Amino acid sequence: MKALPTSHDPGLLVGFNTSDDACVYKLREDLALIQTVDFFTPIVDDPFQFGQIAAANSLSDIYAMGATPNIALNILCVPSCMPPEDIAAIVAGGATKVQEAGGVIAGGHSVIDPEPKYGLCVSACVDPREIWSNASACPGDVLVLTKPLGNGILATAAKKDLITQTEFGQAITSMATLNKYARDAAIKTRVHACTDITGFGFIGHASEMAEASDCTLVFNAKDIPLLDGAYELAARDIIPGGARRNAEYLSPKVSFADGVINPLRMILFDPQTSGGLLLTVPEADVYVLMSNLAKAGVQAAVIGDVRPQGQFPIEIL
Repeated sequence: MKALPTSHDPGLLVGFNTSDDACVYKLREDLALIQTVDFFTPIVDDPFQFGQIAAANSLSDIYAMGATPNIALNILCVPSCMPPEDIAAIVAGGATKVQEAGGVIAGGHSVIDPEPKYGLCVSACVDPREIWSNASACPGDVLVLTKPLGNGILATAAKKDLITQTEFGQAITSMATLNKYARDAAIKTRVHACTDITGFGFIGHASEMAEASDCTLVFNAKDIPLLDGAYELAARDIIPGGARRNAEYLSPKVSFADGVINPLRMILFDPQTSGGLLLTVPEADVYVLMSNLAKAGVQAAVIGDVRPQGQFPIEIL
């Protein structure tokens, strides 16, 4: 693994400079603190499911650093008119995911706000020598993705009543699934780099990894897993505004083969909520990794490889 980036503060092992998923501060040679915070507005109507998804999304940053969450604090914004039972359901949903993660909610803060928002501030303790970073991908590594893409598109379609709740259910299940199981399977192999796929979209988070690692990530479009119906909806131009903003900003960073047509391109720009982990591992470790992920019930896919730095951070073939 490459040396982790540093800053002017010798204790800050990971900060702003690599756009990593969480900050890491070294407390002593064998102990570091990882900290992250995330919250957002409801992506589903059910308050309990919203709490679960928001918590899973917040916890994901810790898993992307290769660690296990220890302590979480609630962040809650609610309108004064919201029924108390809905507020309780949001917090209860989050608590189930923190408990599933093996952590504990130790408090939090709430405010009155016109629009509901929920998330967590999460901390974890880890040996600094065992931290994953997005800045350590190596040419020759194989790229593995642990969740299918397209939940932003399906959420947009659900809000417009263009799909049924049953059709949206696969995305809800995916978003509420902790990346704990992918992380626990992956730590048994040599992970060189990792990030999770969230609001910046697949290409956004992959490009951050490529630029931080001074390399190019090459993906095979046909191997990238998609949620059922996402491609068909994208072909109908059912695209969230965040995907269009991601595309506008990120297009100069990516080279698409001619055969990768617009619906798939937009899915790759689609902002994900509680998406999967993007891992790079040595080719020799891929079989063991995929076997471990399958045993853990994670439907992962090998989707590309890492190459020396080229003209673009990302190439989609």
